[in-house]
Amino acid sequence: MAETNEIMISLNDVRFKDILAIDELTIKSGAVTALTGPSGSGKSTLLKLFNQMITPDQGEVTFLGADLNEYDPVELRRRVMMVPQTPVMFNGTVRDNAVIGFTFAGTEPPPDTAVKEMLSRVHLQQALDEPADVLSGGEKQRLALARALLMKPDVYLLDEPTSALDDETSRGVIDAFAAHVKANGQTLVIVTHDNALAERLGDWRIKLAGGRVMTIEEGPAHG
Repeated sequence: MAETNEIMISLNDVRFKDILAIDELTIKSGAVTALTGPSGSGKSTLLKLFNQMITPDQGEVTFLGADLNEYDPVELRRRVMMVPQTPVMFNGTVRDNAVIGFTFAGTEPPPDTAVKEMLSRVHLQQALDEPADVLSGGEKQRLALARALLMKPDVYLLDEPTSALDDETSRGVIDAFAAHVKANGQTLVIVTHDNALAERLGDWRIKLAGGRVMTIEEGPAHG
């Protein structure tokens, strides 16, 4: 695990189509970084650059000091894990979906007790044998968050992860998620339109507009 405040991800002179123009940007380890800005400002596109879901037309993106091109893409995405706004659900039960990453990796899945613990952390109480396809949109978002927690990546990339939840549930879920991540020395980058969330949880707040970094601020949570 990286030391706190070590540079986890860095961008240098990065350009992507006519969407992003980032001269320099760093994401620190052990911190919550909130990406804010209006719709169309490039937030989700920037997030995809962080684990090579897309590649820049120009410039360099690094993870722990090494160019992303030096990593096996599958291994990189296990270490820098994306939870999209509309998560993918697979055929099967809540349990099947929670441990699908271990199935893909060919490794032993965690016991049911661990699965239930992570579901509880994101305020999801569904039975493990319940079919996943009957879950609501908000329940699927929470299941995807629990799935990511079980995989224990170095970095979590969350794109509007609670958009299908009401305000009260959203706050409880994302606060609990961020607290767990920080307690385990991991790193969280979250795209959000919720300025209150960014101010409450963000050790760092990065505001984008027109594909460029407008401001980088330390949040009250930092330190």
